Amino acid sequence: MPEPISARGGAPRSLVPVLGLLSTFGPLAIDLYLPALPGLVVDLGATDSLAQFTIGAFMLGLALGQLIIGPLSDRYGRRPLLLTGTALFVVLSIACALAPTIELLIATRLVQGAVGAAGIVMGRAIIRDVLIGDAAARAFALFGAIIGIAPVIAPIIGAGLLQVTDWRGLFVALAVMGAGLTTLAALAVPETLPPERRTPAGLRAQLGSIVDVLRNRRFVACVAVLALASLGLFAYISMSSLVLQHEFDFDEGGFAIVFAVNGVGIMVGSMASRALTGPWSAARLALVGVSIGAVGSVALLVGALVGAPLIVLLAAMFVTVLVHGANLGNLTALGMTAIDRGAGTAAAVLGALQMSVGAIVPPLASIGGVSSIVMGATMSAGLVGALALLLVIRRRDGGAARR
Repeated sequence: MPEPISARGGAPRSLVPVLGLLSTFGPLAIDLYLPALPGLVVDLGATDSLAQFTIGAFMLGLALGQLIIGPLSDRYGRRPLLLTGTALFVVLSIACALAPTIELLIATRLVQGAVGAAGIVMGRAIIRDVLIGDAAARAFALFGAIIGIAPVIAPIIGAGLLQVTDWRGLFVALAVMGAGLTTLAALAVPETLPPERRTPAGLRAQLGSIVDVLRNRRFVACVAVLALASLGLFAYISMSSLVLQHEFDFDEGGFAIVFAVNGVGIMVGSMASRALTGPWSAARLALVGVSIGAVGSVALLVGALVGAPLIVLLAAMFVTVLVHGANLGNLTALGMTAIDRGAGTAAAVLGALQMSVGAIVPPLASIGGVSSIVMGATMSAGLVGALALLLVIRRRDGGAARR
C-alpha cells in the first residue's frame, strides 16, 4: 500500500497521471460502445431515444454517485471509497453484459455510473488535497488531457471488438479494463486526506457540507458555466453515433475514426491550455475556450440548417469539441480553488451538476428523433449559454476574474 500523503503542497510526479487514468471510467463506459448503439437498438427492440438513455442513465448515476461518494470521502478518506467504487464498477459491467431488456440495461447503467463516480470525484478531490494555485491548474489541465485519451481509443477498440463480438462483449471488455484500473488504484494511490482534515460523521453533517459548498458563489458560478459548456460535448457524445451512422451512412469503423480524431482534438486543446497556464490566467483561458466552442457549435447548427457539405459539419464539430478539455481543466480549477475545506464534497457537486445536464438534456432534445440539426441546436444552446453566463460573471466581478 502506498505511503499516505499528509500535507498539501506537493505530490509524487506519477500521481496526477494515475488519477487521470482512474477518471477515464466515465469516458470508457460511454465511448467504448458508442459504435454499437445502432446494433443495440435492433437487438433489444429499442428506440433511438431509449438507446441514448443507456448513456444518460450512466451519466445520471455518475452525478448521484458523486454526491454520495464525495462527502463520504471527506469523512472516511479518499482511498477506501476509491477502491470500493472501482471494484463494484467491474461487477456492474458484467451485469450490463447480461441485461436481457433495454429497461434493465438502463437501470444497471444507472448503478454502474453511481459506483464508477468514485474514480472521477476522487481524482479531483485528491488533486485539491495536495496541490494549490497554478500547480493545481496545470494538474487539472493534464488531468483533462489524459481523460481525452479515452475518446480517442475507446471507439476504435469498440469498433474493432464488434468485428468479433456484439455490444454485450464490449461490456465484458469494460469489466476487464475496470479490473486493471482497480489494481492500479490499489498499487499507486495513497491516502491524501489526513484525519485532522476530515469532516464530522452523520447525514446532517454531510448535507451541511453540501450546503456550505453551494453558498460559495464563486464556486457555483464556475460550476454553472462548466455544466453548460459540457452540454456541447455530451450532446455530441449522445447523438453523433446515430447522426453519422443513420443520416450520413457511416459504418462503425468510420464513426470510430471521426470520434477518435475529435478525441485527439480534445487532447490537443488540453495540452495547449496547460502550456499557456501561467502566462495566461485560468479565467482568461476559460473565456477563450468557451468562446471558441460557442462559435464552432453555432457554425455546426447553421451548417445543418442550410444543408452544408459533410466536411463543413465535421470541421465545425471538431472545433466545438476541441476546447472541451481546456474548458474542463480551467473551469474546474477556478471552481475548486475557491474551496478550502470539503474538497470531496465540492468535487461531487461540480461533477453532479455537470453530469446531470448531460444526462437529461440530450435524450429529451431527441425525443422527436436524432438529426444533425437537433445535435447542433443542443450543442450551441449549451455553449452559447455558457459564454453568456461567463460574460455576466466577469462583468459583475468588475474584471476581478480576469486577474
